[in-house]
Amino acid sequence: MENFMSKMLFADLIPILVIMAIAYISGKKNVFQVGQSQVLNKLVLDYALPAALFLSIVKADRKMLFENATLSIISLVGLVALFMLSYFTIQWFFKRTKPEGAVCALVAGSPTIGFLGYAILDPLYGTGIETGLVVAIVAIVVNAVTIPIGLYLLNSGNDSTDGSTKSKGNPLLDSLKQPVVWAPILAVIFVLLGIKVPTQMDPTFQLIAQANSSVAVFAAGLTLAAYKFELDWEIAYNTFFKLILMPGIFLAAGLFFKLNGLTLQMLVLGVALPPAFSGVIISGQYNVYTRQATSSLAVSVIGFIIAAPAWVYLAKTLSS
Repeated sequence: MENFMSKMLFADLIPILVIMAIAYISGKKNVFQVGQSQVLNKLVLDYALPAALFLSIVKADRKMLFENATLSIISLVGLVALFMLSYFTIQWFFKRTKPEGAVCALVAGSPTIGFLGYAILDPLYGTGIETGLVVAIVAIVVNAVTIPIGLYLLNSGNDSTDGSTKSKGNPLLDSLKQPVVWAPILAVIFVLLGIKVPTQMDPTFQLIAQANSSVAVFAAGLTLAAYKFELDWEIAYNTFFKLILMPGIFLAAGLFFKLNGLTLQMLVLGVALPPAFSGVIISGQYNVYTRQATSSLAVSVIGFIIAAPAWVYLAKTLSS
């Protein structure tokens, strides 16, 4: 276990912190502008991440997908329930408006599995099919379910969105048009139908997929540099919700439903990841809950250094 923790520290956390620090300093010195972080986010969301998800899933088979049905159900029910819990509790405890509650749920109730999932899990568990499935299943729920719910709640709120423009489209249909959503779904369909993608295509997908983790981490640093950092009880609550409550509930659910030990470790670590960057991006676009969203992201990134090894240790110990 000591070697495992050491590997997580030096293969995962330190590289991520160094790259984020470089990006943060670059942003503060205006080497990169705020708009450029959005370009990098778009590169990850629309190209690198969909390629990585598609390539990892199509290597699975029907039997493996059905064996992971429990994982899919736990991910769907757990993420949606905790998303709504964050939405309501931030209104009850801190008297936030419905639009602010929606953005808070997009931040505190959603892990950044799409951006950092591979960066965290690959060095620890390898680049196997199981890792790809955990990332894909959680990413599909976040991108195809909770984000549309959040956008719907945000747009259906009252006029407290500071005059920002509301989306006129259907949030669910808009989400399904995104490559990060339809690419893994298409891959799942291929697997269910028994359609095999020729291995000769792997280098084509891998070339862009390899940019996923590094570019995502760099973009996160630029995002943090764009906003002023503050700390208060609300930020502390969001951090507790993201790093303690969410992985704790998923660990309990995985143990109750006898989830495979390795899969459980990856799932718990995946949901313990810092808040989804997409929530921070949406916060900036709508000018809603921006300070709290970015500060929650910053504190959670720092807190993840302590929380990650602790949750892996608990999951590994209890599942064995």
